[in-house]
Amino acid sequence: MNRLLVLTGVLLCALVTSCIPQKDIVYLQNKNTALDSTQTMVEQPKLYRAQVNDILNIRIKVLDQENVTIFNPVGEGNLNASSAERAYFDGFTIDVHGNIRVPTLGTLNVLGYTMEEIERQITNMLLEDQFKETANIFVTVKLAGLRYTATGEVGSPGTQTLFQERVNIFEALANVGDMPVTGNRKEVQIIRQYPQGQKIHTVDLTDIEVMKSPYYYIQPNDIIYVKPLKQKSIGTGVTLVQTLGTIATVLSLITTTIVLVTRL
Repeated sequence: MNRLLVLTGVLLCALVTSCIPQKDIVYLQNKNTALDSTQTMVEQPKLYRAQVNDILNIRIKVLDQENVTIFNPVGEGNLNASSAERAYFDGFTIDVHGNIRVPTLGTLNVLGYTMEEIERQITNMLLEDQFKETANIFVTVKLAGLRYTATGEVGSPGTQTLFQERVNIFEALANVGDMPVTGNRKEVQIIRQYPQGQKIHTVDLTDIEVMKSPYYYIQPNDIIYVKPLKQKSIGTGVTLVQTLGTIATVLSLITTTIVLVTRL
């Protein structure tokens, strides 16, 4: 009987520590009580600079549009969110050397440039070699979709391409089914690509201060990894009801075993 009481006490302690507390699953909590959450400002992301493997969508317009047919894909009118493959084949992929190849203009190095800087670079080259200022050249350069990968404790792990200028971490996770209760919202890792290589950054999505983080907005080719909470590996259940059911089953098994042993 004493053994049963000891085991019961141990299991009750496990009950207290195995349930996932609410504070671990609520987003954007005001953890600094002195901070007025209504005054929290989202930090505007810095201008994105082109990286290796980015796909650029380049469009050139002049007064006589027939003169720039070679630059613009035939199917540009059908380039939309449902045709990511077309964006890949019609776009200009930045190679490992940071270059793209543009018809008649040849090879351009765009690694580390903003979209506006690439636009100016192409405009200047066209004015030097192809057109006069009276042609009213208008060049637009955009990323052909914001591509990222989410893995770990998310609803639907995989790679997504969103056709938006800016995407924050919550939007990115929502597009892969968000996190289940067993996802560790306090230690979400973002693996980001830089010219020098990759770096891992960690953000706490339960803290409202994450909105001020430079990693609040994701960038192309980011990998978002969500760790599982320790409660998942323990297997006692993520809610109080599930944990009680598990403990009741274990207690029943222990009680039955003790009764059988004492009868021998």
